[in-house]
Amino acid sequence: MAEITTGNEIPPNMTIYINNLNEKIKLEELKKSLHAVFSQFGKILEVLAFKTLKHKGQAWVVFEDVSSATNALRQMQGFPFYDKPMRIQYAKTKSDIIAKADGTFVPRERRKRHEDKGRKKKEQHDANQAGMGLNPAYAGAYGATPPLSQIPYMGGPKSAVPEAPAPPNNILFVQNLPHQTTQMMLQMLFCQYQGFKEVRMVEAKPGIAFVEYENEMQSTVAMQGLQGFKISPENPMLITYAKK
Repeated sequence: MAEITTGNEIPPNMTIYINNLNEKIKLEELKKSLHAVFSQFGKILEVLAFKTLKHKGQAWVVFEDVSSATNALRQMQGFPFYDKPMRIQYAKTKSDIIAKADGTFVPRERRKRHEDKGRKKKEQHDANQAGMGLNPAYAGAYGATPPLSQIPYMGGPKSAVPEAPAPPNNILFVQNLPHQTTQMMLQMLFCQYQGFKEVRMVEAKPGIAFVEYENEMQSTVAMQGLQGFKISPENPMLITYAKK
């Protein structure tokens, strides 16, 4: 395919091209999972993946700056994503969102229908956010910082911050997860840290999970590394030690 060339021929830019992705994963889950694992490197403007046969097993992640894309490319090269090592390089062509920002965007007729559909979705999403009292400007971009009024836990309900925190141990209790979070997404985030054993989710209680490590030192490193990590813009994770 045209996209697959040696990385040296393509100058560093804000968009990374990923292939060798697991084709069995549903499109929406794939995009959410990619956002979850790559947002640690910087603000993501867009994650692109398509259903067409030509684009199966491929995706594009658009960062706000080149340094974020470079770090992501270096650190995630070969990362086992849904049991397949990712192959990553800089994108060959500038993404539309970047082209629009720097004034070089030229519309492509064949994408019009896709964009119209996306625009309607966004308008509906913004309307829903407005109905919930959220600012659409924050909801419109992945990785955007939510307004202070939306950041939970600091002086929030008593249930958010345990009154008597559990002593350090090898199991972490993770709260404030968005409802679309899957066990695989959490595994990919937490398995980056040494000693990872398993993730347990509670079907009856969406938004929480337990993550087990071999010992409390390893669980502490993971807690410090992922505390406040956002799987979605409105959901910074709250991680504490689990009560035994």
